[in-house]
Amino acid sequence: MAVELRVPSAGESITEVQIGAWLKPEGAYVERDEAVVEIETDKASMELPAPVSGFLTKHVRQAGEVVPVGTVIAIIEEAERPTTPLPAHVAPPPGVAKAAAQEPARRSEEVRVMPAARRALAQAGLEASDVTPTGPGGRLLKEDVERHLAAAPAVGTAQATPERSTAPSAVSPPAEAASDRQEEVVPMTMLRRRIAQRLVEAKQTMAMLTTFNEIDMSAVLRLREQYGEDFQKRYNVKLGLMSFFVKAAIDALKRWPAVNAEIRGTDIVYKNYYDIGVAVSTDAGLVVPVIRNAERLSFAEIELAIADLATRARERRISVEELQGGTFTITNGGVFGSLLATPIINPPQSAILGLHVIQERPVARGGQVVIRPMMYVALTYDHRIIDGRESVSFLKRIKECVEEPARMLVEV
Repeated sequence: MAVELRVPSAGESITEVQIGAWLKPEGAYVERDEAVVEIETDKASMELPAPVSGFLTKHVRQAGEVVPVGTVIAIIEEAERPTTPLPAHVAPPPGVAKAAAQEPARRSEEVRVMPAARRALAQAGLEASDVTPTGPGGRLLKEDVERHLAAAPAVGTAQATPERSTAPSAVSPPAEAASDRQEEVVPMTMLRRRIAQRLVEAKQTMAMLTTFNEIDMSAVLRLREQYGEDFQKRYNVKLGLMSFFVKAAIDALKRWPAVNAEIRGTDIVYKNYYDIGVAVSTDAGLVVPVIRNAERLSFAEIELAIADLATRARERRISVEELQGGTFTITNGGVFGSLLATPIINPPQSAILGLHVIQERPVARGGQVVIRPMMYVALTYDHRIIDGRESVSFLKRIKECVEEPARMLVEV
């Protein structure tokens, strides 16, 4: 029996989605609940599972198409998995591509090819099965393709004698130089378009200003070194930096409620809960999963929540609801080596905290110059609702809490 694979509802405000990469080719056998295709909304990317087990007979819609919610995008012929590969001369079930009934095709269908790797394969004229994947979960990365190409033996090519030209040789660039001047036009994903739209809106609608400070990370690094191993054994997660900053941010937000508020029309909405967004970089773009009621969580619970949200965001298994409703955001550009930057607010929030790389720098302590692990931090805030005194005091409190974590325990 043929079963239609339709685009499901992805949230009240979402009316259309963009078809991402097809994870299974036409003719492939898929198990029920196995990921078949990636779909992208203006808020997140996610994988769409098969509703039944059977053969994927047809891609009704192609990658890159934008379709309304409810659209049929594939047809699956419900069937049990063959116990042995079908011989080449035996026809597969009706409508099923012949290639999918044979074992060699099954090897390539099991490889999860990332978008950048897919483009690299196409440019090199390779199949996914030609390259050994090294990414998490058996994913094929762009780096895998580049590594394969670099290891391949050079193949000499005979060059034809060029025709004599009547024009001076200096006018015509070498053929090899011209071949390097290529362009690739790639449509923006819905997520990327939405990110661009929101960033421009934030710039146009908010009176954004950024204040800076620097934090001595000695105490936090010392705690991580002292208790990190025991922490990981007990909770099965590393004691990271982010839990300290989430805790410090909540402490500061309680003292300066305007930083946790938002402007709604001509009203200021103060919130007595703390849903902290943590920016996560993914292949599809930057997303901000939200830790709900973070004020109720321990260090371990915060670290576990961050690890879970970040993993599912990168694997495109996160729901739209988990990306909505944050009251304050923390973004860590330091993981990429950023020394100093001015983050942009995530509307309708009123502020965002930016963390940066830890560097050993000379600082004055007690009349002496000493070397300490220092981090620049930045708070971008909406000046319509947050005054300079509040923003500077807020960031100073973050500094105090991180430099002396015991302050957060005794609330002084």
